[in-house]
Amino acid sequence: MINNRLGETLMILIGSFILATSLYHFHFQNNLSEGGFLGIALLVKNSFNISPSITTLILDIPIILMAGFFLGKRLLINTFIGAVSFSIFYSIIEKTSTVTLQFENHLFIPAILGGVFAGFGLGLILKFGGATGGDDLLTILMSKKSNISIGKVYFIFDACILLFSLSYLSWNEVGYTILSVGICAKVTELVYESKYFTKSVSIKTTNGKRLHA
Repeated sequence: MINNRLGETLMILIGSFILATSLYHFHFQNNLSEGGFLGIALLVKNSFNISPSITTLILDIPIILMAGFFLGKRLLINTFIGAVSFSIFYSIIEKTSTVTLQFENHLFIPAILGGVFAGFGLGLILKFGGATGGDDLLTILMSKKSNISIGKVYFIFDACILLFSLSYLSWNEVGYTILSVGICAKVTELVYESKYFTKSVSIKTTNGKRLHA
């Protein structure tokens, strides 16, 4: 049981690092927008001048509580690990990274690369029983209840939010963000459903023994 949890935690941390790195270097540095609850929070900020931190908190709490009831305590614990580690990794990268990946007139490059890497990171987090917030949990819940693939739910949810964001964003920004979201959703689905990424993780310890999670 302990080894299994160590394996899950390790893979969630790796996924969180990849996701944070991708969102900062490809999305943030190239002014691509966001979907999910953060996209809603930015829309509310622009319309009513309410802090995104307040909006995301209001959105997250009821969804997390509801997801805990339907999906179990284990997922809540892994979501806490995923959300906290993502925030820490993003903050560290934002403050210390010297890498600049700005493409300006070629936004299709960060849109594609950002979608691939973000999808891979998020896919790992979800595959090993975690999430990064209430929007991930809502997507998992909707996918389970509707039998629609998790990638399609992600894309529909984020695309709808981004279309509303046209009230303060340009078609160019929204278009490339939707492209990135579509790629991210597909890669997330491939990793989440892939047989190559299973919950069996082998960890080599300092004394040469292997722990199988």
